[in-house]
Amino acid sequence: MSQMLVGIDVSLRSHHVHFMHGEGHTLADFSVSNDIEGADTLIQKLLKTAEKNQCEHIKIGLEATDQYSWHVAHYLKNQLHGYEPTFQTAVYLLNARRVARFKKGYDTLPKNDRIDAWVIADHLRFGRLPHEMQETLQYDALRRLTRTRFHLMHEIARNKTYMMNQLFLKFSGLRQDNPFSNTFGATSIAVIEELDPETIAAMPIEELVEFLQEKGKKRFAKPEEIAKYLQKLARNSYRLDKVMADPVNISLSVILSTIHHMETQVKRLDKEIERLMKGFTQTLTSVKGIGPVFSAGLIAEIGAIKRFDDHHALAKYAGLVWTQNQSGEFEAENTSRMRTGNKYLRYYLIQAADAVRKHDAEYKAFYEKKYNEVTKHQHKRALVLTARKFVRLVHSLLRTNQLYIPPERRE
Repeated sequence: MSQMLVGIDVSLRSHHVHFMHGEGHTLADFSVSNDIEGADTLIQKLLKTAEKNQCEHIKIGLEATDQYSWHVAHYLKNQLHGYEPTFQTAVYLLNARRVARFKKGYDTLPKNDRIDAWVIADHLRFGRLPHEMQETLQYDALRRLTRTRFHLMHEIARNKTYMMNQLFLKFSGLRQDNPFSNTFGATSIAVIEELDPETIAAMPIEELVEFLQEKGKKRFAKPEEIAKYLQKLARNSYRLDKVMADPVNISLSVILSTIHHMETQVKRLDKEIERLMKGFTQTLTSVKGIGPVFSAGLIAEIGAIKRFDDHHALAKYAGLVWTQNQSGEFEAENTSRMRTGNKYLRYYLIQAADAVRKHDAEYKAFYEKKYNEVTKHQHKRALVLTARKFVRLVHSLLRTNQLYIPPERRE
């Protein structure tokens, strides 16, 4: 029984398609538009060519380019299902990095859509393919929300960094040594937006204490000490020229407003994520520190846990693996983390691990052990290693669907 291999190089407006026989020779090469009419044309040509060449098995490969490949991949999957058992079809979403590395095996190939489609088809011929694409609309819907949240959280972090740089211009002392526990807390933001170093330095201490108590809703245990220290910072801060004052204030106001709006939208996403998670049966939330948002981020990227044979495979998929540097009798002690893998899954694993180690004694002890092993990048290193340990728990809970038992409750 012969097979036909279909390589599709996707793009915004069109797809270039290459039909290859299982033995390696070309059957057809053409382009179709990236719409339903183009997809129907592709299916008609595919079935006609497969019948003509007596190919009962059809493998279709596309690079996993998220938006551009999503419609055509699912459309082909659904439409071709109706032609079974005459034709056995399988759709594969291929890792773009792996396809690029496969192409490097051919020294003289140029870079164009026609060649890229041929490379994808040839990659299908050589095998070592991922799991066949399945209809996972429930996971896809959840993934839209969790990835949008990932994007917003990174934008918030970037805007906060930019805002801190702007803050040094207005109030250098507050940027260097903020007396408030949270720079972006209500009281700190009120000081940044409503006051300036000159005003703070000239204010009677009682008036400044009253301002801090009002903005902090009387939650400060020692407001007078904070007020005195804030005045000290104000007196030692640079004074901003009047020409610069208004532009800097407007810049700070705009960026703070943007941050506030984004945080509001994150809360909106969290509510929708929590609603969708009611449709999933899972035990990740039995781990203290893991709520519906973090569990959603993990489940959306992992999908069906049966895709991963063990926790090592899941860690590799997330990019939480380390390279080996060995030759002869030499083996390096220090190795770097591989810069590949699913960045969204890695993000939610690290965020979840950070939450878990604050509540779970076992993970807290592991984090502290790794933290104390080095003198540089302690938190970052310890947190990533804790996330790698957490992968084992995630894999186990999703595979067994059992509740997590914390260390203090184990016999």
